[in-house]
Amino acid sequence: MTITTISSATKEVKIGFDQPFVIIGERINPTGRKILAEEMKAGDYSRVEADALAQVAAGAQMLDVNAGIPLADEPRILAEAIQLVQSITDAPISIDSSIIEALEAGLSVYQGKALVNSVTGEDEVLDRVLPLVAKYGASVVAISNDETGISEDPDERFAVAKKIVERAADYGIHYSDVIVDPLVMPIGAINTAGLQVMHVVRRLREELKVNTTCGASNVSFGLPNRNGINSAFLTMAMGAGMTSAITSPLHPEVMAAVRGGDVMMGHDPNCTNWIKAYREPVAEGEGRVRGGRRRRG
Repeated sequence: MTITTISSATKEVKIGFDQPFVIIGERINPTGRKILAEEMKAGDYSRVEADALAQVAAGAQMLDVNAGIPLADEPRILAEAIQLVQSITDAPISIDSSIIEALEAGLSVYQGKALVNSVTGEDEVLDRVLPLVAKYGASVVAISNDETGISEDPDERFAVAKKIVERAADYGIHYSDVIVDPLVMPIGAINTAGLQVMHVVRRLREELKVNTTCGASNVSFGLPNRNGINSAFLTMAMGAGMTSAITSPLHPEVMAAVRGGDVMMGHDPNCTNWIKAYREPVAEGEGRVRGGRRRRG
């Protein structure tokens, strides 16, 4: 079974077919968050700190950190945000940028083995990002699109993923360090979007033997009760073989769906994680005796 190990200075997270599903918290991202963008641009990381702590408390095993702010010094901001997050939590980080200088700035200060998010299938992008991934001994998210865009044909997406995995091997990057994002499209616009992802994920697992991730909330864009759709999607994706997702852990129904999926997949022995998350605490003064009967006061 393929295992991808991501680490901070003090903690390892294993992503794999026989491992609990990994939630990578998506909240530290200024895209569409005007206040956060302005704060990060000004060097104010108080909201970044709050988002990091809240996501870990809600159950995220890893955190995605993005500093994509127009007309800002992205390399500096990304490096500072990563250093802050690593100073307050031991969660490993997914370093998220399309700017090669920002990725290198983030990797240069990162303590541990990072996940680089991401590389696409264009030759120019592969030739710039993969050497950097190899240099720092990181893992990388491979996004299944290239110069032609995002295909609605799942077999075309698989072909792009295969190309990236093969090119990564040319740079000495083992397939276990390539996590493929098969690209989740809004199901409200493309009725077969869910089926497309499940098809690609199964092929990726069976033929390339790689781990997978996705931007899970994309599937529900434009629909009401988005968390209901996201929860259904994630449990089905887990059944198809998906092993992680970049999403917000701050929605209890989504986390319950993932934890329940782990139980059903046999990835939560004795339901330990489920019980830890949802067992009702015994009221103060109410002990228990053998047989489960409560002691009389």
